[in-house]
Amino acid sequence: MSIDTAPTTLRSGLTYPEAARDHLWMHFTRQSTFEPVQAGGLGADVPIIVRGKGHLIYDDHGREYIDGLAGLFVVQVGHGRDELAEAAARQARELAFFPLWSYAHPRAIELADRLAAYAPGDLNRVFFTTGGGEAVETAWKLAKQYYRLTGRPGKHKVISRSIAYHGTPQGALSITGIPGARAPFEPLVPGAFKVPNTNQYRAPEHLRDDEEAFGLWAADRIAEAIEFEGPETVAAVFLEPVQNSGGCFPPPKGYFQRVREICDEYDVLLVSDEVICAFGRIGSMFACDDFGYQPDIITCAKGMTSGYSPIGAMIASDRLFEPFKHGTTFFPHGYTFGGHPVSAAVAMANLDIFEREGLNDHVHANAPAFRASLETLLDLPIVGDVRGAGYFYGIELVKDKTTRETFNEAESERLLRGFLSKALFDAGLYCRADDRGDPVVQLSPPLTIGPAEFADITSRLRSVLTQAQGML
Repeated sequence: MSIDTAPTTLRSGLTYPEAARDHLWMHFTRQSTFEPVQAGGLGADVPIIVRGKGHLIYDDHGREYIDGLAGLFVVQVGHGRDELAEAAARQARELAFFPLWSYAHPRAIELADRLAAYAPGDLNRVFFTTGGGEAVETAWKLAKQYYRLTGRPGKHKVISRSIAYHGTPQGALSITGIPGARAPFEPLVPGAFKVPNTNQYRAPEHLRDDEEAFGLWAADRIAEAIEFEGPETVAAVFLEPVQNSGGCFPPPKGYFQRVREICDEYDVLLVSDEVICAFGRIGSMFACDDFGYQPDIITCAKGMTSGYSPIGAMIASDRLFEPFKHGTTFFPHGYTFGGHPVSAAVAMANLDIFEREGLNDHVHANAPAFRASLETLLDLPIVGDVRGAGYFYGIELVKDKTTRETFNEAESERLLRGFLSKALFDAGLYCRADDRGDPVVQLSPPLTIGPAEFADITSRLRSVLTQAQGML
């Protein structure tokens, strides 16, 4: 039953917006927005999305929006795919649940086999989780235990990038490089250190026009951090192929190749955190293939089922699995719902759609047109940079285009939360206005769209950003 046909009040006697306000604790949300004005809030109703079809979503008032974020970098094949719902129902009737604790079930076996076939090199060992943060947590724990088992117990530290987001569990949050996300929960797991990211728009001035030189400079900061901490203490480097937080930082030419050399030189594991970038978001099933590097571990989640059921995975190399093949050694780590039979069945059906409809090739073929469409916005004074790859882009907003001056905290608050978030939604575009780095608008639509939808998205952005320019 959808909200359109459901009773107007719930068991509590509240309406849906009232119950959402009083009982639903939303994620990463300022709840005061929905509190009554007399209680010091803003009195807004909670937006309620009731259905989706293709690249479109609909709210409880019947209004239509372009899903410009694929839910949350998730709904690769689009909304309303009946065969994914049917795959879930079939599996639930056959085997609704069984854990992977010393037992296996067919769907987990099939999915592990398929992911190993997609993954590059010898990444053949698949450890299932229920989401991306858990996959990152799993990778750090594996790195620590691997080095302990192979006689190097001092190697436990990790290096990641400034402003990068890697999840909310305590370990993954330690790897996350967003100070505001970390501060309320400190002290965190010790041993996580940060290096510069690959935002070339904000690179040192002498490197802004030389992509390869900037890439080598940024990669060498990783070597510098390993040397400073001591190679005998560093276990892994966690990097997204395209860094999400901060607004879609793609890797400069040569960056990952140099990082691979550094990791080999210091015997440090390279973890490709592809929770967002895997499953066609950049083009290939795994984005490390798009950028030509071989990781030791891949973490993935979101697009594996296109969000129709939760699942995540850590995919490790045969070398990392080797110590666990002998004697009484085991990995004392797991999740009740990791590799859930229903989720695994949905993932298999989702990947069938990828192959049948050629979605990876579709993204590779259409990504240049998406970029070109968005780059037309560079004629607006408020648009400083358009960057990203595949179907994953960030548009950085600036106060002064010539000097690249950004907005101060109060201005950013007024621009993003005071105007852009609501204005973009009112214009029929669900996307993300974000200021975890400099202010950006982020886009990550379903992988099924093409040039007509690119033009529509760009048109709506132009209208709203033009209004925003008038506020400055």
